[in-house]
Amino acid sequence: MVPQIVTVLAAAWVGFSAYAILTRAAWVVEPLRTYGVPASWWPWLGAAKAAGAAGLLAGLAVPVIGVLAGIGLVVYFLGAVVTVLRARSYKTVVFPILYLVPVAVTLMI
Repeated sequence: MVPQIVTVLAAAWVGFSAYAILTRAAWVVEPLRTYGVPASWWPWLGAAKAAGAAGLLAGLAVPVIGVLAGIGLVVYFLGAVVTVLRARSYKTVVFPILYLVPVAVTLMI
């Protein structure tokens, strides 16, 4: 039961992140501009997060889908960490890590 709860919570968290970027929430897109992420990428990044969140949920029924979605999200958020570090925005690197950790935990349990 605990793995399912963790999975649902991680999917909701990532889904929230997808919603925030797709609706261009100022607190999300302003840092993206600072990091040098082109605005043309934002819909694709949001779609990738949304697909990953859906994949985690689908993984409750078909585990291989959840594992693949989890791996994809881990790669995504590691890329986000690298992007923030390359922009030398050390004080904000915690934000992609806050999304990375729950997904990684989901994969480990």
